[in-house]
Amino acid sequence: MKQTIPIFVLAVALAACGGASSDQAKTEGKQEAAAATGNTYAIDTVTTTVDWRATHKGGFAPRFGIISVNDGSLSVENGAITAGSFIINVGGLKVDTASVTEPDKKAADLEAHLKSADFFNVAQYPTAKFEITKVAPYDSTQQKSLLPGATNLISGNLTLKDSTLNITFPAQVIITDSEVNANAKFTIDRSAWGISYKTDGSPENWMISKDVEIGFNLKAAKK
Repeated sequence: MKQTIPIFVLAVALAACGGASSDQAKTEGKQEAAAATGNTYAIDTVTTTVDWRATHKGGFAPRFGIISVNDGSLSVENGAITAGSFIINVGGLKVDTASVTEPDKKAADLEAHLKSADFFNVAQYPTAKFEITKVAPYDSTQQKSLLPGATNLISGNLTLKDSTLNITFPAQVIITDSEVNANAKFTIDRSAWGISYKTDGSPENWMISKDVEIGFNLKAAKK
């Protein structure tokens, strides 16, 4: 029998998305990680996908793509997530060629730019990390979810480059005796982690906005 339980979600910051958003994940200082109790579920790095969507040119040229997960696990006890973490392969981020439609632009060039020191500096920081700190019930009157069916608010420490901040966002998960399936969608402000390319000066000069929409589909199998 399936049941809905709390889950954490991967968050990654990439180039940027539209302006300020009421769907933006709450961002605070680093917090203590949750203690792992119960059974361990290993994240399936083959079937787990993370999507990102960003815009530039004042929101008229959306960019989107995927990024993979290197490793990770969840802890589940009494029908609830108790802890979890995973490693994000920032060095392997991909830009969907369908999102780069201008004749003078190439997806490969955007990928190279996102991996450069202007953004993620993958030569020095090839991975990022997310670690659960808290799980709480989701209340639609308190926070909006971009994805229907949210059941819980997940909080966790997101490390990008050399900065770690705690983010909170709505998420949904389905669990069976052998598997966990989870998904979420929310936005973050990349500049909070010091990824500040084209965020200085007047807003009209922000050809690449600060906000990023993140979506994911996560699968994990019981060990």
